Amino acid sequence: MAKDEYTFNPGDFVVYPARGVGQITEIKSENIGGQSLDFISVNFNKDKATVKIPVSSVKKEATALRQLSSCATMDSAEQVLTGKAKIKRVQWSRRSQEYQEKIKSGNPIALAEVLRDLYKDPDKHEQTYSERQIYDQAMGLFAPEYALVHKIEEKEAAQRLATILKNRNY
Repeated sequence: MAKDEYTFNPGDFVVYPARGVGQITEIKSENIGGQSLDFISVNFNKDKATVKIPVSSVKKEATALRQLSSCATMDSAEQVLTGKAKIKRVQWSRRSQEYQEKIKSGNPIALAEVLRDLYKDPDKHEQTYSERQIYDQAMGLFAPEYALVHKIEEKEAAQRLATILKNRNY
């Protein structure tokens, strides 16, 4: 189902790239500056925050509120995780910026690329502080969606993803 065809409903789990997975609590009109605007309220339990998103901006790329990914998309993301890290030979500041752009996209395939490229087996290598920060940020956005799609707990999802990364063939 294309994003334009999807209707958001209270109780639905959705992905808001800036925050990750949240649940729609309500859709209602509010009077602001003499105009009636429709808002979708999304609760993010992890952050203990609720964000109100104007319905008129929901489908815009900058906001990109979307439904959870399909199992097929998550399977594709898992395939990315099993591949060899693709680290460009450019300065860390440029790579870091590219990783941040992928994270901001909220795209599960892009998040999987970040995880794949920044994962280092703790038994063999150490991550730098900034690599770890970006890796944790990507995992924090990817694992909750992975968990909901696969109907497992988030902690189990993170463990499963770490195992996939550790056992990849490269």
